[in-house]
Amino acid sequence: MPETLARPLRILTWHVHGNYLYYLTQVPHEFHVVTRPEGGPGYAPLGSGLPWGRNVHEVSADKVRDMRFDCVLYQSKQAYLEDREQLLSAAQRQLPQIYLEHDPPQLHPTNTVHWFQEPRGTLVHVTPFNALMWDSGCTPMRVVEHGVRLPPDVEYQGTTPRGIVVVNHLKRRGRRLGADVFDALRARVPLDLAGMDAQSLGGLGEVPNLELPALMARYRFFFNPIRYTSLGLAVVEAMMAGVPVVGLATTEMSTVIENGVNGYVDTRLDCLADVMHELLADPELARAWGQEARLRALQRFGIDRFVRDWMDVFAQATRTAAEHVDQPEEMSS
Repeated sequence: MPETLARPLRILTWHVHGNYLYYLTQVPHEFHVVTRPEGGPGYAPLGSGLPWGRNVHEVSADKVRDMRFDCVLYQSKQAYLEDREQLLSAAQRQLPQIYLEHDPPQLHPTNTVHWFQEPRGTLVHVTPFNALMWDSGCTPMRVVEHGVRLPPDVEYQGTTPRGIVVVNHLKRRGRRLGADVFDALRARVPLDLAGMDAQSLGGLGEVPNLELPALMARYRFFFNPIRYTSLGLAVVEAMMAGVPVVGLATTEMSTVIENGVNGYVDTRLDCLADVMHELLADPELARAWGQEARLRALQRFGIDRFVRDWMDVFAQATRTAAEHVDQPEEMSS
């Protein structure tokens, strides 16, 4: 049975992935997000692009050590290895600790030991693939798969006979995110690119978070060119909007997309190009696959399941810490 708590927790965290943080804050706890006047990675203001709830609060970095929290949720290597020594008091560094890892290992794909080595902490991976690839070491590990909630008026149209690709900074991030794959297939299939700096590759540019699902729903299919990363939230959001997904059969994609049912994945670009042309020629096939994609997303990535899972993570993390404090040291015989 999931753990429950008597009152909302006060959780300190960082602004690393805006959409993920928005979904995470659907959990009924109080989230205090560290900011700095100059911004920078992990410290940017929340902004008005998402409808943040009343349980989300910005806290200036220089005020953190004077505040009371129940739990610290790290989301980056810098925050855990460097910034916590500068920002947190000694007592705050002893609070229950959770590390949310958004990515698979970037160095060696199988032999990288995660830097969050805390026997009384919790390391949360966002896909089973990531958990498989990381060496979590001595840290207790959990998997909490994505949870997504779209605006209620988003429905698949498929009237734009093109594919949509959503990747931020694709030009800069190169082969790992599939810049060359996108380039090769764009020469054979009509594809549009959305995301930060997409215009440098002739794309649409950045699309506001709340407008992206409706934009994707107008396209015939969604194409994911990424070789090696976590299952992107844009993939899940596209599925939730009823858009069929075509992509590389790598990482968690191979467990989410079922060929000929809700999309198509392969490692052969020729096969992917053929499938895209088939979807462009047959709107009803695209709609049928999209309907199955939506059902799969609702079953696996519903926001209610996501909230329950995170409630359980927070409850267990704080309970474990309390048990350790309350447990008397064993007397030597």
